Amino acid sequence: MRIDEILSKKRTLSFEVFPPKKGNDEINKVFNTIKELKEYNPDFISVTYGASGSNRNSNVEIASFIKNECNIEPLAHLTGGPSTKEEIDEITKRFKEEGIENILALRGDKPLDYNDDYCKYFKHATDLEDYLKDKDFTIACACYPEGHIECETLYEDLVHMKEKEEKGAKFFITQIFYDNDYYYRLVFEARKIGIKAPIIPGIMPLTNPKNIKRIKQMCGSTIPLGFRNMIEIYKDKPQLLEEIGYNYAAYQIIDLIAKGAPGIHLYIMNNSKTAKEIYKRLKNVFSEMF
Repeated sequence: MRIDEILSKKRTLSFEVFPPKKGNDEINKVFNTIKELKEYNPDFISVTYGASGSNRNSNVEIASFIKNECNIEPLAHLTGGPSTKEEIDEITKRFKEEGIENILALRGDKPLDYNDDYCKYFKHATDLEDYLKDKDFTIACACYPEGHIECETLYEDLVHMKEKEEKGAKFFITQIFYDNDYYYRLVFEARKIGIKAPIIPGIMPLTNPKNIKRIKQMCGSTIPLGFRNMIEIYKDKPQLLEEIGYNYAAYQIIDLIAKGAPGIHLYIMNNSKTAKEIYKRLKNVFSEMF
């Protein structure tokens, strides 16, 4: 089923998994995680795709497992980046063969040694959208509550978000954030310039203080002072820190649902425990709102 059709009828609960770098044992672990996620009745599960395309085979295999073995809609990431048109043709053909109907179109992160030749055909996500428009997929795109790290302001980034919708994006999923006010500002400003597509907030519980630096480098997400203080005070007590991280994410989700978010997308880092801990805290909320 097309995810935009699901969104037209209800709020969605979804998760994200990623392909392992290598090994059948590792991909079987991902399959087991997906089976465990099925318990929480997700509307879809997204599957990442490396910027270099190195794990495209696993991407298809996992998306097919989600669709055909677990009867859940997959959202297959597709990164333009260094891909050729022939490579995009090949993987979309395989998506079609497996019954995969939904794609998250991305440019992908630039490598440190980036040059203009790196993105020869697909310099932007919109270029990939253009190429996919006749291939009969439902297209989703990413968006950034605090603005993309390559844009000077949120408003510069909103122009690109508007272009993504005009090129065919039916819904958006946000990069992770820890201050809900950034999400509400994004939605308000997006609506003000005419963006109508649903904007699903992406949440990743922060349970390890070592991840703060990586999160800042990856997406520039602000860690609110009060939350950061708790993390730093209890950084040497991992079990307590886990509780703080899960409870903070649960608070974010309750607030987002109460204020009308069209769904919740959980970045679980292939760890079904994350889904379990959030669901345990919000079981009644999820049963009523999803």
